[in-house]
This record gives sequence, C-alpha cells and structure tokens, in this order.
Amino acid sequence: MSVRDVAEYVLRKCGPMTAMKLQKLVYYAQAWSLVWDERPLFNERIEAWANGPVCRALYSAHHRQFMVEPGQILSGHLDLDSDAERTIDSVLEFYGSKSAQWLSDLTHLEDPWNAARKRAGVSDGAPCEEEITLADMHEYYSGLLPQ
Repeated sequence: MSVRDVAEYVLRKCGPMTAMKLQKLVYYAQAWSLVWDERPLFNERIEAWANGPVCRALYSAHHRQFMVEPGQILSGHLDLDSDAERTIDSVLEFYGSKSAQWLSDLTHLEDPWNAARKRAGVSDGAPCEEEITLADMHEYYSGLLPQ
C-alpha cells in the first residue's frame, strides 16, 4: 500500500476536498492504523510542517492545488486490503466532517507533531521537514484509547 492508495480511497469515499484536509485525514489514517492494526498503512514519511502533518510524497501529487478531486491522485485499482479500508472508514467517520483548519489545529495540540518540531528546534510557523515518527504516533494515539 502507498500513501497515494490511502489518499485516493479517502477522495473516492468523501469527494473533492482541500489539499490540507486530505493531508490531515491521511495522517490520522496512518496514526490509527498503527494503533488498531499494529502496522503502518504506508511507508512514506510524514513531516511536521508549519500547518500540521504533511506527507511530501502525497504533496507532490497535489502541489499548487487548493482542491483535490477523486481520480487525481491515483487512477485505477487501489492496493488496499480490507483491514486498511475498515481503518480508513473509521477515521473518516470521526474526522471526515471536520474542517481542514479544525484538523490542523488539532494536530498542533497533539504530541507527535509537537515532538518532531521540538527535535528540529523550530518555532511556531517556521518551516520544518522533521519526520513525525511512527513510534511517536503509536505511543501518543495508543494513550487515547480507553483502558
């Protein structure tokens, strides 16, 4: 599976959306897959950009576009298994109705994005390419589950 498969699945389920919202939904799909399925959905890295988590590999597919349409990221068959689809569907059920800004603001309150920016030694609003590690994502989001 690749980040493009995940992003295209999101677009096919939800329809056109802003590039920022797509990035955040893909981030949350990755995070919750680490917790629920104990595996990453994709291997491409996610970076702690100023407006929240961004996967550069996905960014290159929608660069300079405000809105992203279904079929724009990947045409044809998606390489997702049923566990991945269930995880993404659950993420969309909770986060899908939220605005791009709401999702961005939420990521700024959460440890994985903040930890990556702290490692990089950058201030709020500054550019940053530091990776948000899978370990940080798993640790943080696992802690949000009821015990």
